[in-house]
Amino acid sequence: MGAIIRIALRYATFPLLYYGVITEHEASDLIADPEIAQWASLALGVVAPIISEGWYLMAKRLGWRT
Repeated sequence: MGAIIRIALRYATFPLLYYGVITEHEASDLIADPEIAQWASLALGVVAPIISEGWYLMAKRLGWRT
């Protein structure tokens, strides 16, 4: 899971680099920092079930198969 988070962080830093929000050094620090990867993993673990349950509720409300 850590490798996937690092890849996602790498792609998330591209727009920030392009618009000059962060420098290349800051981007490499974000990608390599295990604490940031841990926080991103935790956030994904919280957000994924919320999206799943929201999708289920929307399907029930709209009469889709569940």
